[in-house]
Amino acid sequence: MKIIDGGVCAAKGFKAGSVRCGIKASRTNDDTAIIFSECECNAAATYTMNRVKAAPVYVTMEHLENGVARAIVANSGNANACAPDGMENARRMAKAAASFLGVEEEDVAVASTGVIGQRIDIECIEEHLSEIVLSDDASEQANRAIMTTDTRTKTAAVEFTVGGKTCRIGGICKGSGMIHPNMGTMLSFITTDCAISHEMLTDALQENVKKTYNRVTVDGDTSTNDMCVVLANGLAGNELIDWQNEDYQAFCKALNEINTRLARQIAADGEGATKLVTCTVRNSRSEETAERLAKAVVGSNLVKAAMFGADANWGRVLCAMGYSKAPFRPEYVDVAFESENGSVAVCEKGAALNFDEELAKKVLTANEVTIQIDVHEGEHAATAWGCDLTYDYVKIN
Repeated sequence: MKIIDGGVCAAKGFKAGSVRCGIKASRTNDDTAIIFSECECNAAATYTMNRVKAAPVYVTMEHLENGVARAIVANSGNANACAPDGMENARRMAKAAASFLGVEEEDVAVASTGVIGQRIDIECIEEHLSEIVLSDDASEQANRAIMTTDTRTKTAAVEFTVGGKTCRIGGICKGSGMIHPNMGTMLSFITTDCAISHEMLTDALQENVKKTYNRVTVDGDTSTNDMCVVLANGLAGNELIDWQNEDYQAFCKALNEINTRLARQIAADGEGATKLVTCTVRNSRSEETAERLAKAVVGSNLVKAAMFGADANWGRVLCAMGYSKAPFRPEYVDVAFESENGSVAVCEKGAALNFDEELAKKVLTANEVTIQIDVHEGEHAATAWGCDLTYDYVKIN
């Protein structure tokens, strides 16, 4: 597997583009993007677990029910959630994109992000959407168009081999606030030229989302709008993957690389964040237990605040583990903090260690900090990602 450039345009047959429609008057840059395949794609998606779902989520669910699609249209500045005429306007958005692209309305996935509860200015989208110029090097442009409180674009792409054929998979995403396990205010769009059936694509995506996006938390809020959509057009020319063989495993490995990279970028760009906080729980009795423990730690406001202050307050780590409802024995737990600045063990068998406070401070001032936890109860592991909690998070919200 090789890391490459190109994002959603890395794979053969995919183009992207964006335009400023004027959805939000104060926004001066592009606010609407399209991702398009030159041929029909097998498609799969996952959606928010929030009971309150935005209209574009429901429309995309309808359109992808048959497992095929050609395009994704997405806007920022308005979530079209709990909004007047929501379903009608989401369908109008799909129709406008379909008309511009010359495809069926049902072959367009729709996504929106932004303010909740306000009617989306669908008329401006209908007026300006046809101004988009599609290009095979416009992934970054499309990425910027879907950003809200994000401070930077988030992208990844890899090249891999399936059945002797070179395949590519790439993605872009947005997400900074209202992020919590079971997805959050995040939109992730992934494209690949690998030939894979809708059924296998769905299996791969649903399984991988559990171990990537669903292990990210910024602020404990699960959004109304998030979704992850994957389009596979098969132009790499490999034999269709329609069962879980070695080719399927190769595809899953590439998909995991993309989603892990994007998930980490979301966590690192949490609203107001100054650092990415990773928690890895090792030697657990089950992966589920390790996951619940890791999520609890990166989701703890007290841990997040300690990370902001570069304070090696490991008691907050054990406290978060204790209310996670995951089974473990506190008297077995070891905790250490790691970063590019070094490593410091702070807890052994559930009790304090004498450690160098200055070294600990140095370790925790890095831009990425890892909390290493060994529960000494088995052989399973899991990793979750979060960020620190800063004054700016409150200001932004």
